Amino acid sequence: MSNQRAALRYAKAVLDLAVENKATAAVEKNMRSVAATIAESKELRSMLSSPVVNGNSKKGVLKTVFKDGGEITKGLIDTLTENNRIGLLNEVALKYIILNENLKGEGVAYVTTAVPLTPELEKKVLQQVAKITDDKVTIENKIDESIIGGFILRVGDLQYDASIANKLNNIKRELTNK
Repeated sequence: MSNQRAALRYAKAVLDLAVENKATAAVEKNMRSVAATIAESKELRSMLSSPVVNGNSKKGVLKTVFKDGGEITKGLIDTLTENNRIGLLNEVALKYIILNENLKGEGVAYVTTAVPLTPELEKKVLQQVAKITDDKVTIENKIDESIIGGFILRVGDLQYDASIANKLNNIKRELTNK
């Protein structure tokens, strides 16, 4: 089973448990915290992916870092550790957020640009995304100067890469294949 599919299954199980306990908002807050913490910490990412660090050590570190995480989040950490899947924690958190937003009929469009979006451009992007998804959507703009220009739009599992860096890579690939 691929890691994406496994992460989705764990996220669905967590969502079912959160719905049953009427704690979807609290668990979403915890999952956002998990995803943000892992994204910000290079050390945490390398520890999670390291085959040298054993599962119980990873579990101990994660339980310390996310001590305010709530019972469902702690249960997820336990389950992932027991199944030797703790490296999927970030993916499970991201999938949970998407699933919960879909459940609420909301969505987040992640737009990565080299410079911040202007209010007018943000409004245009929102209109286009609303046509595609038929859901209430909010925009989260991420700044990444390495894409040089253009944008990368991600809504749920769909991604559209119109960045200059991607176009340059495609040209480079074409030239090296000839």
